[in-house]
Amino acid sequence: MALLKEMVRTVDLLDDLAEQVQRDGLMQPGPGLSRRVHPAVVEARQARIALARLSASLRLPAGDEGDQQQDARRPQRRSGARGAYGIKGAV
Repeated sequence: MALLKEMVRTVDLLDDLAEQVQRDGLMQPGPGLSRRVHPAVVEARQARIALARLSASLRLPAGDEGDQQQDARRPQRRSGARGAYGIKGAV
């Protein structure tokens, strides 16, 4: 339940960040005459990565509803913390 709450918070954060970028514009003044990407864009990217990881940890299906029927037949991969890059000789 805690992961689901965190997903909702992350989606709310993404909505707030999108509003900031919409209001302020994609580019911000940087040092001198330079321009840089709005910091909310960078934060939104990180929040989307966190949202994807939360979704994966809850084993939520990805994609459209039509894709779910096809994915239902595919077994889920379960790898350890090290995955394919485990310690040599330990396995």
